[in-house]
Amino acid sequence: MVGHSRNWPVIAGLGLISIPLLVMYIYLFVDTVTDSPAGSVLPNRFTLEHWRFLTEGIEGKGNIWKVTLNTAIFASVTTTVVLLVSSMAGYALSRLNVPMRRYFLAGVLMLHAFPSVTLIIAIFLILQMVGLYNTLIGVILVKSTLELPLGIWIMKGFYDTVPWEIEMAGIVDGASRFRVWRSLVLPQVQPGIVALGVFSFLAGWSEYVLPQVLAPSSNVQVLSVYLASLIADDQHFDFNLFKSVGMFYIIPVIILYIFFQNKLMNIYGGGIKG
Repeated sequence: MVGHSRNWPVIAGLGLISIPLLVMYIYLFVDTVTDSPAGSVLPNRFTLEHWRFLTEGIEGKGNIWKVTLNTAIFASVTTTVVLLVSSMAGYALSRLNVPMRRYFLAGVLMLHAFPSVTLIIAIFLILQMVGLYNTLIGVILVKSTLELPLGIWIMKGFYDTVPWEIEMAGIVDGASRFRVWRSLVLPQVQPGIVALGVFSFLAGWSEYVLPQVLAPSSNVQVLSVYLASLIADDQHFDFNLFKSVGMFYIIPVIILYIFFQNKLMNIYGGGIKG
């Protein structure tokens, strides 16, 4: 209780700052289930007409559920690849005597510093040459590659905090290096894995530029591109429908944040040892 009483000014300040954001989300939701008279910001009747796209679809825009499935596959597979590669590469860089390790880590950070937009032309040409342009797997590979530098750096920091004695005890007992890593070390860095997984999923879920440029076909469309297509014609569009689809798009993000908000802060707890 004493600690909370000391922090009340910070909590109160953050609460005040968050009020406009909270009001915005509440207003967005209310606006998707009501109608307002022309020229008024106050709703006058309840309606679910703006959510009919869930059952009837949107003319000329494809099936919203197929697009949602594409988005879920894109975000989930990207997350899986990032977690698998980062957890193994981070361990190798933390525990093994990798030649020129510091230079490799510096290179990893430099790769993360490059915005994906600066690489988009080269990536576009490579995907065309290997036959993965306009495919979901091509965008997944690109997005995973761009997320890996940060993932490797973060997991390496978490492995650095795990005491050597834990691994030595397993090796003395006759366990293989892989068994020690899987059974003894991974559980110690579980907070980092969870936090990195959530961040990677959200990064995949919200990605717009890569799917728009590298997979423009409607068969592999994701929700971010689908949402943008609703206002492609800025002269004739249903703004209430746009807000409803946008609300549908952010619901998984809100749910993830509610369940994993405490875990997300752990991504900074792994240290930055070289």
